[in-house]
Amino acid sequence: TLPVADTENNAAAPEAAAVPVVTSDDHIRGSKDAPVTIIEYSDFQCPYCKVFHPTMQQVMEKYDGKVRWILRNYPLSFHPNAEPAANAAECAAEQGKFWEIADTFFENQDQLGDAFYKQTITQLGLNVSKWEDCYKAKKYDSKIQEQLQSGSAAGVNGTPGSFVIGKN
Repeated sequence: TLPVADTENNAAAPEAAAVPVVTSDDHIRGSKDAPVTIIEYSDFQCPYCKVFHPTMQQVMEKYDGKVRWILRNYPLSFHPNAEPAANAAECAAEQGKFWEIADTFFENQDQLGDAFYKQTITQLGLNVSKWEDCYKAKKYDSKIQEQLQSGSAAGVNGTPGSFVIGKN
């Protein structure tokens, strides 16, 4: 893969090989066999991510079957609700509702917090007790930190940080 040149700074963009490969641990929206993959490193409390999220939803609708969207956690340290929201979303993923909760968190970013997470879990019809056990244990803290570190290693230094990767 050839890096894309940054003509303004005369620097090369990071190569796609630096981005961790998509695994069964990733949250995939769209066709798993789509020829284009967009990997987004995101923060549920980031205002830029909130603006970017509907754009990605439009991409998924317009290019149905041609794009798969991977959302990975990249909680910024100065967003106090980012890591708890990521953990809440990962716990919801155990019950098959990652994308539903992600959409809700971005749409209601100003409400992020424990009470809102529990309200959302209830509205989504999840097993609240199971979700609470997961969330209170911070079960996914290590996964979240691994995604943050892998994003940084791939060249992400802010959110949303996205990579567009072709089939080849």
